[in-house]
Amino acid sequence: MEKEWYVVNTYSGHESKVKEKLEMRASSMGMEDYILRVVVPETKEIDANGKEKIKKLFPGYILVEMVMTDEAWFIVRNTPGVTGFIGSSGKGAKPFPLTPSEVDKILSSQGMSRLDAENDLKEGEKVKIISGPFEGMFGTIKSVDASKAALEVIVDLFGQETTIELEFSQISKA
Repeated sequence: MEKEWYVVNTYSGHESKVKEKLEMRASSMGMEDYILRVVVPETKEIDANGKEKIKKLFPGYILVEMVMTDEAWFIVRNTPGVTGFIGSSGKGAKPFPLTPSEVDKILSSQGMSRLDAENDLKEGEKVKIISGPFEGMFGTIKSVDASKAALEVIVDLFGQETTIELEFSQISKA
């Protein structure tokens, strides 16, 4: 199974507490390989007095990167403060994950990336281009620049190998 991002509904105002509890449960139950990251999307705003204020982008929701197994699903659903997954019909049905482009939009606003450059992207690995003029093509990673969230990919254009530069948000693992 593959790791994907899911939206989890929580009690409004308890997002940070749920994040903390979920990370603790994943650790104590040895599920760190299945429940990978928990994110509370936030933005900074300056109020009328000039003070910086942190505001939740999606009150009552958190994002969870996880491998959807029965056990991981059970742990997340039964974490105190969680009311359910978004994209699930209920009745024991597993939820639908967010699309890579949805995840990229949210995480880039947080200064984060959906892909972990150190673990997900290695030279010589195959990737699929999911946006931009080369969308739908496959290529091989030539180099990765984690500081820019960019990489060079070799693609076959008209029978010739061509190197193109892409952002992490433009690719998915093949």
